Amino acid sequence: MKQKFKSTQEKRQDRIIELTQRDGHVRVSELGETLGVSEITIRRDLIILEKKNMIERTFGGAVSTSRLNKEQIYSNRSKLELENKDSIARIAAALIEESDTVFINGGSTTNHIFRYIDKKNVKIVTTNAGCIGQIKNPDIELVVAGGHYRFQSNSFVGGFTTDILNQVNANKAILGVDALSLRYGMTTPRHQAAETSRLMLDRTIGEIIVITDHRKIGLVSDYVTAPISRINTLISDYQLDPEFIKGLIDLGIKVILTEPPA
Repeated sequence: MKQKFKSTQEKRQDRIIELTQRDGHVRVSELGETLGVSEITIRRDLIILEKKNMIERTFGGAVSTSRLNKEQIYSNRSKLELENKDSIARIAAALIEESDTVFINGGSTTNHIFRYIDKKNVKIVTTNAGCIGQIKNPDIELVVAGGHYRFQSNSFVGGFTTDILNQVNANKAILGVDALSLRYGMTTPRHQAAETSRLMLDRTIGEIIVITDHRKIGLVSDYVTAPISRINTLISDYQLDPEFIKGLIDLGIKVILTEPPA
């Protein structure tokens, strides 16, 4: 049997995929220097790889479209990027105003928000089981949309949960995500999570705020929550890729980042 050898182009594209998956984002100029070819050649490679759904082109580079096929257990996720998640949550809590009615979904980043809400006459409707015991402000009305408890995500899903959410019209939603892509939008490996977050989006008459650390950017999963155009404001950490930020701004999405450590 004759062995098939890869062409120089195929080897170069394999290396591009490897670097993109390793770093999350690559720049055309850096790839050109690393691989010893022109930027035009790199751009042609990126076009081919994007058509194969191997990467997603950005302005000046590309991000990985690694698939997130399996849900990470909450107890494992909650220990990652703690400082970033806490800083992101502080910013999100500060956007909640007096008399707001706010949806907050499940997740290890949204779990940090509840302790920082300090405005009066605020109603919080959430599927996040981590909210219990965190709110100390007596001026906050907390509604837990309980239903089937999933320990994997430390949140509630199912018919009872949607029954409660369907009785609420919020003027703001703060949503965590599992994966976020300019091309594929907000996605998750759990269809229940997609349904719950989508319902929150549909029942929000006002600002949609998405919070995530930089590790979720460029990931794509099985179930679509919403296209990225549904987002009004994205809050992330200071490590968010500049090209991704530009893509968001071009779509009219406001971007707020945490401050880098001193």
